[in-house]
Amino acid sequence: MCGIVGVVGNKNAASIIFDGLKKLEYRGYDSAGVAVFENGKFKTVKEEGKIRKLESALKKAKLKSEIGIGHTRWATHGRPSKQNAHPHASAKVCVVHNGIIENHQELRQRLQKFGAKFLSQTDTEVVPHLLELFFEKTSDVKKSLLETAKEINGSFALAVIFKNNEDVIAVAKRGSPLVIGVGEDENFVASDYYALANHTNQIIVLEDDEFAIISKKNIEIFDAKGREIRKEIKLMQSENGKVSKENYPHFMLKEIYEQPRVIEETVQTYVDLSGNLIHLPNFSFDVAKIEKITIVACGTSYYAGLTAKYLIEEIAGLAVEVDIASEFRYRAHPFSSDNLMIFVSQSGETADTLAALKYAKENRQKILSIVNVAHSTMAQFSDVVIRTLAGPEIGVASTKAYTAQIAVLALLAIHLGFLRGKVSPRKKAKLLQELAESESKMSRLFDINDIKNIKKIAHSLTSAKHVLYIGRGISQITAFEAALKLRELSYINAQGIAAGELKHGTIALIDKKMPVIVIAPHNQQHDLFEKTVSNAEEVNARGGQIIFISDKNGISRFGKMAKKTIEIPEIAGIIQEALLPVISTQLLAYYVAFFKGNDVDQPRNLAKSVTVE
Repeated sequence: MCGIVGVVGNKNAASIIFDGLKKLEYRGYDSAGVAVFENGKFKTVKEEGKIRKLESALKKAKLKSEIGIGHTRWATHGRPSKQNAHPHASAKVCVVHNGIIENHQELRQRLQKFGAKFLSQTDTEVVPHLLELFFEKTSDVKKSLLETAKEINGSFALAVIFKNNEDVIAVAKRGSPLVIGVGEDENFVASDYYALANHTNQIIVLEDDEFAIISKKNIEIFDAKGREIRKEIKLMQSENGKVSKENYPHFMLKEIYEQPRVIEETVQTYVDLSGNLIHLPNFSFDVAKIEKITIVACGTSYYAGLTAKYLIEEIAGLAVEVDIASEFRYRAHPFSSDNLMIFVSQSGETADTLAALKYAKENRQKILSIVNVAHSTMAQFSDVVIRTLAGPEIGVASTKAYTAQIAVLALLAIHLGFLRGKVSPRKKAKLLQELAESESKMSRLFDINDIKNIKKIAHSLTSAKHVLYIGRGISQITAFEAALKLRELSYINAQGIAAGELKHGTIALIDKKMPVIVIAPHNQQHDLFEKTVSNAEEVNARGGQIIFISDKNGISRFGKMAKKTIEIPEIAGIIQEALLPVISTQLLAYYVAFFKGNDVDQPRNLAKSVTVE
């Protein structure tokens, strides 16, 4: 979850590191720190809280060095504090770390017998002491790094600087993402290329149990046995470094408004509307022989997977199972040769999803990953990769990445249905047109009067303690995702359920103070509107405060039962039902959090990229 940055070169290291950390703050913002060599000593500046506090401290410290490492933290072991902030150091070694050292207590006890003194509650602090122990025995950075890796159980991305070796950064990777940036008379290391985009567009992606020693003119990469590895240098698109809020108050609001463009770009990239053709990457296996699909993901991506279940089963006629990634490896999943495993992740580095992917690969499954980052670890391990075209998403609460995932999964459903003979050319054209037209319908959701209405409703929800979302069919998944957005942004206890399940327990929560948001668009193909309205009647009879999301006709038919309404464009089919209502729920969650004074882009206790289990 944490973000690390390191540089060795001929410029001021602290300013380059800080620039990178600002871009990695989405990975964690409990504390941050920088360490450099200055006059033969480690000089470290650390602060609890968001990175702007570190910026003030760095200005006062006036660090002057051409080599250094930095870190922005999401707390796992030890509370957020200056003491627990990285970098951590022993007398001769200084370290930043992303991951979890699972055997840190055992290592701590052992190192204390050798005289090591610990100043923090973190698991990371064992690493510099362990490195120093081996360095005192070998006087060799490479050997010390390899011996330390053998002792550690768990995941790590490490960047290390050593006294008496003040021109190199040693790095190691297992489980957590790490890239090396290649420059001229300077080289870099970071958790994500995005942190380096202002300084280089050439990267080397490290794989598990790969190590490196980096100087300003040289990069030595080697495996766990110390054998040299030659790695491809990848040329990256550099526009990611120019991401800004533009005129929006928050990245999240900007990203909500970018969703019509995401649909447009997805269609332009993967679809030829004139010939009704879909241009997805070539599959390395016979799609016609697939009899079952298993989708594995976490969080919002999991809800995209549940949405895909509806899309694929209805459009392609294939059975789909959806698993939460953190649980997938801990049940007896029956693998078969005719199964396609789909893994969905915005970052492509989500620890639980990546672990599930590796488990599936060990069991010889066909692997398709849907990710937003082309060079991610998940992409490297997959047989086929379909990239979502959301662009960089900075807000911790996912919005446009979710829309991009649904758009790509809808195309996959159409593609599979057509290849399997379940979708005729005429139906294929109709479905593709439905997806393409989602762009213009989405844009209508940002009408100034509609936004005013959502703001008014958001104000009324700021004092709510609990909120319930209900829906049926694919709209129940929108209810799940909408509740998650409200929870993570506003800290209101929001829950999403299938509307038909109300009477099986949850209706006991309904009283005059309970807002119930009903998501009930018309889908002419299999309209569940009347059934959803019947469930809403049950809420109304018990005094619940109904907020109704539907099209003009639905709102007209619902009558006076709803206290408030949010109008969306008419739904043409299941794809638009998955895409359109969610925009209004994102806006509602955003404005509730905004009016409560919460940090919308960086909600408490969260991180964008979850790279620890």
